[in-house]
Amino acid sequence: MDVTEVLAAHQAQFKPITVDKLVPLEFDLNLLAGFDSNPIDENRLTSSEKNKYLTELIRDNTQLLINEIFKLPVKSTDMGIVAELPARTTPLPREKALPKEKAMTRWEKFAKIKGIQNTKRERMVWDDDRQEYKARYGYSGGAKDGNEDWLMEVPDNTDPMADQYEKKREEKKARTDKNAKRQKRNQEEAAVAPLVSGQGLMSKSSIPVKEFKQKSKNAVPKKLSKKPIKR
Repeated sequence: MDVTEVLAAHQAQFKPITVDKLVPLEFDLNLLAGFDSNPIDENRLTSSEKNKYLTELIRDNTQLLINEIFKLPVKSTDMGIVAELPARTTPLPREKALPKEKAMTRWEKFAKIKGIQNTKRERMVWDDDRQEYKARYGYSGGAKDGNEDWLMEVPDNTDPMADQYEKKREEKKARTDKNAKRQKRNQEEAAVAPLVSGQGLMSKSSIPVKEFKQKSKNAVPKKLSKKPIKR
């Protein structure tokens, strides 16, 4: 039984993996992209064979891209054998605009003038009592078990019956509230950023919110009252 015709008909359904192009394609395998700079056949593109022509063009370029991927080095992973993609060669534009520069806080301005540089402290510190490392702050940092302040000294100039632990908690809360107010003030000043004109004059937006409100309030003239004129 001769199956030559059957095999030939079966092979005719598939195109070869080799594709000839007048101008070789440029590839960026990191993006799995290929760039075809060959001229387009406008006659076929505007004729009734438009879809067929585009399908053939896509198939050939995809085949060339796959051929280049199979030339890459491969490695074995838990997911199977994968190809190692090279570095990207095509720069892509940003999706969003560059972030705006944040206004400096009072401390940042002061540190810049004085030349103060912040030194980053390590988060984990050694605890001699426990003989282990613990976080300087955060969930597991600080005195979390309550045994560090098991005894507190009562000052001479205070009520001996006063709860020193409650006083310490109130002082901590006061410091927290003070820091929150400072943060809010810095946010207000950052929102009203200073705008200095070419002549070095400050505009209204350069005055802090609280000072501007106070100046505006004082600038309103009082109502005139009728008083008898002394002669």
